[in-house]
Amino acid sequence: LEFRRVLFRSEIQRDPTLRRYDTIIVDEAHERSLNIDFLLGYLRRLLPTRPDLHPVVTSATIDTERFAEHFGGAPVVEVSGRTYPVEVRYRPYGDLTVDGERDDRDQVQAICDAVDELADEGQGDVLVFLSGEREIHDTADAIRRLERPHTEVLPLYARLSAPEQHRIFRPHSGRRIILSTNVAETSLTVPGVRYVVDAGTARISRYSTRLKVQRLPIEPVSRASADQRAGRCGRVAPGVCIRLYDEDDYESRPAFTEPEIQRTNLASVVLQMAALGLGDVADFPFLDPPDPRAVRDGVALLGELGAVTTDDGMLELTPLGRRLARLPVDPRLGRMLLEADRLGCVREVLVITAALSIQDPRERPADQAQAADEAHRRFREPGSDFLTYVRLWDHLRERQQALSSSQFRKLCRTEFLHYLRVREWQDLYSQLKQVAGQLGVRIGAEAGHPDRVHQALLAGLLSQIGMRDTSGTAYRGARSSSFRLVRGSVLAKKPPKWVMAAELVETDRLWARTAAAIQPEWAERVGEHLVKRSYGDPRWDELRGSAVVPERVVLFGLPLVAGRPIALDRIDPDMA
Repeated sequence: LEFRRVLFRSEIQRDPTLRRYDTIIVDEAHERSLNIDFLLGYLRRLLPTRPDLHPVVTSATIDTERFAEHFGGAPVVEVSGRTYPVEVRYRPYGDLTVDGERDDRDQVQAICDAVDELADEGQGDVLVFLSGEREIHDTADAIRRLERPHTEVLPLYARLSAPEQHRIFRPHSGRRIILSTNVAETSLTVPGVRYVVDAGTARISRYSTRLKVQRLPIEPVSRASADQRAGRCGRVAPGVCIRLYDEDDYESRPAFTEPEIQRTNLASVVLQMAALGLGDVADFPFLDPPDPRAVRDGVALLGELGAVTTDDGMLELTPLGRRLARLPVDPRLGRMLLEADRLGCVREVLVITAALSIQDPRERPADQAQAADEAHRRFREPGSDFLTYVRLWDHLRERQQALSSSQFRKLCRTEFLHYLRVREWQDLYSQLKQVAGQLGVRIGAEAGHPDRVHQALLAGLLSQIGMRDTSGTAYRGARSSSFRLVRGSVLAKKPPKWVMAAELVETDRLWARTAAAIQPEWAERVGEHLVKRSYGDPRWDELRGSAVVPERVVLFGLPLVAGRPIALDRIDPDMA
């Protein structure tokens, strides 16, 4: 759905007034993704010139008054689904009790106590909301130790294999306790739930303007999210929701979760607005205006990619930026594709960028982790997590041509691959190939050399490189950041001196996901417009028979070159 919204932005470039349409539906508006907020703002600006256009905004939980006001007092149509009353009980832990004694229970024990309390309420399954996989597994182990008869404990989170996720939909006897992240809040409905236990937290993606990376801190959920969770037990009969925090805590929380536009890098939005000639981001009619610091960081990222220049404060697209704006992917990924065209490795980079745009198709069930690791190990490419995707892709295409549809589906299951994500990967590859072809970016006759593939990827990841500390496995990254490789990386056991990463995410610390070894001279060449050069005292070189100076080349605070001798007559006099 989000990719279709990105394609619709491309449609806006071809037809700014959207004359081909008389009705446009923006569904799932409560998600408040970048694309949703951009489309809402664009439609708001377009309506005065297109009074015949009818936008329809649909959602389960939104601030209807604000949305209606955004569109000049648009009518609100409420359609109530069949719901039952939900009793909300507050059971905080870790605070002083009425008797003034300390409640020493942790979250796991509080959930076990809530499950015990609900066991006396009658038939029906229990849905427990937690913030992440680690919390889910810790809680599952504790509940299983209770040894309650006729009770099944099931985890539910996005990275679970398809068979494990589908278990929650199968008929069953007894009681199920489903331990879920917020994937069960709005994305899917778990059948048979009569009771909910809400820990009140979730991992919320936020952009750090200091580190220039996405963080995933655990935060209290908004009142709207808490209400949405409680409503999950009122679908089939009256329900009970136990919140593991007090009512004052609930009342003090924000009404709605902050939209993505206020907590992420805005490079893609700035790029599209510049391509469409929509003016300053600050003047655009967003439902919620973004943080000016995030806007500046978005502009800085586009400058890093070579997509924009600023002249007297005015933002101008470069020729590369105009091509980049036509690609319906993140600007970093688009920059990789354009560089791949120059280096002759389009097919490999298309495979990789499509893979980076979706959830990893490789599955690792908790009860079959070793078997899954062995199945996936065949595709590991030494020195590069990126090329692992290419090897996996080639294997899947070969087997798909040799097998029937049902046999291929079975193959994915036995090799711990999510069939639907594999199909999504293939569909996205085809879509990107088609759009890139319209820009003259086409697959060559020969396979791209691995070094060229990595140089093309590096064009989009210049600020996500790192140099290994002398102390061991930690890496010094851009702007004095420090990160480590995730344990599943092919580089983890023998970390190279220099790496680039597709993603830097902060959880308990800063982790690099999907990485590859690089050479610092690649970064110097691709980042020529960003590096800073300095020179030391000149000296006479007997072998050269000329004066030389030591050159130091720095990119985002990282020394790419230190002490390289350069002939004095090749140095800009001002620099020397």
